[in-house]
Amino acid sequence: MSALTGTANSLPTTRASRRAAWWSAWRRRETWAAYGFLSPWLIGFVVFTAGPMVASFVLSFTDYDGIGATHGVGMENYRQLFADPAVAKSLANTLVFAALRVPLSMAFALVLAMLLLRAGRAAGFFRTVFYLPVMTPSVAVGILFLLLFNGNVGLVNHVLGWFGITGPSWTTDGAWIKPGLVLTSLWSVGSTVIIYFAALRNVPRDLYEAAELDGVGRWGSFRHVTLPQISGTLFFTLIVNTIASLQTFTEAYTAFFGSSNSQTYSNDAALFYVVYLFQQAFQYMHMGYASALAWLLFLVILAITVIQAKVSKRFVYYEGEER
Repeated sequence: MSALTGTANSLPTTRASRRAAWWSAWRRRETWAAYGFLSPWLIGFVVFTAGPMVASFVLSFTDYDGIGATHGVGMENYRQLFADPAVAKSLANTLVFAALRVPLSMAFALVLAMLLLRAGRAAGFFRTVFYLPVMTPSVAVGILFLLLFNGNVGLVNHVLGWFGITGPSWTTDGAWIKPGLVLTSLWSVGSTVIIYFAALRNVPRDLYEAAELDGVGRWGSFRHVTLPQISGTLFFTLIVNTIASLQTFTEAYTAFFGSSNSQTYSNDAALFYVVYLFQQAFQYMHMGYASALAWLLFLVILAITVIQAKVSKRFVYYEGEER
């Protein structure tokens, strides 16, 4: 009798263990399936991002030139960074460019997005119009800069002349080269416009109605309703545009370093950090030194991003978050 009772009691335990084993096997199959779907991205990340980063870090401690034998030089490349005046000059140019471009492009994109919000049924058409310039190759934008901002025959100075304003020498005056490049970069704010447009459409209408009932004007509604509600989006575009600005290369290189008549232009003010990095790597074949330059830029971008993230906690509002 006791034997029969023991057998009966063991049956539920056996069924439970079988279910647990089956569920564990199923979870393992799901896990491997997930890794299978993720494998193209994982392989691409290892081969094209993580691998080159590790390789460049190793090369930054060598005199690698892509041709001859490679020898370790210790911290020599990093010591040279602080002794090279071109590094400080190019980094200063890049920081000034980013400080001008990021707020101006964000403000301009926000104005266009708010106008787009009032376009009604035509919004779809204008979204396409605003986004199309993003598809323009950066090399073409660099050439466009030379055409539009030519001090003698450029369209910008020609239009300024209609109002009795003598335009500056955008391509030869070092004080105006970076502002000219910043204005040219506004050509491609379409992607930011689309992001802002989507954020503005998600702002609850009842908040504007409540503000109107409280007697708040349009500026008050913009300041106390619109900006807090889209602050998360503004922060995202701030990070993205800052990183992109610190890595700017193609437009400046095309306009001042890549053309056959580049010597006729003052290119010292257009020597951005990535331009100098490119010259060291592929013009002078100082690959090891260029790798050290790349890691310095990585640290600069990381530091600025961390600072922005810390400061944003005081200004960015997320729905459902306790303040």
